[in-house]
Amino acid sequence: MLRSVGQRRVTGEGVDPRVAELRAAVSRLRRELAALRVEFADRGIAEDELAALDAMALSGDPEVRRLRRSLLLVAGSVGSVSALAEGLAGVRRAVELFGPPQAGQ
Repeated sequence: MLRSVGQRRVTGEGVDPRVAELRAAVSRLRRELAALRVEFADRGIAEDELAALDAMALSGDPEVRRLRRSLLLVAGSVGSVSALAEGLAGVRRAVELFGPPQAGQ
């Protein structure tokens, strides 16, 4: 069944599946980042923004503009770490479930 981007389906537990997907993707990337033994300059930024993404997801109805901003910061922070590419792609896909930012944002 197709839905328009603005609509959301709620699971039996009352959780938007997009929120559940975002939380799962963020959790996965946070675990991958924690397991990574390599230090890099922007690791703290990535960790902070992943925490922000999780907090926005917990709110239940995150603002698309803020999600995309945090995603951009995470991507800029970990983009050169190939070991995190798959996890980052998962977070990007989860953010895209919320649709494009509104015009003018």
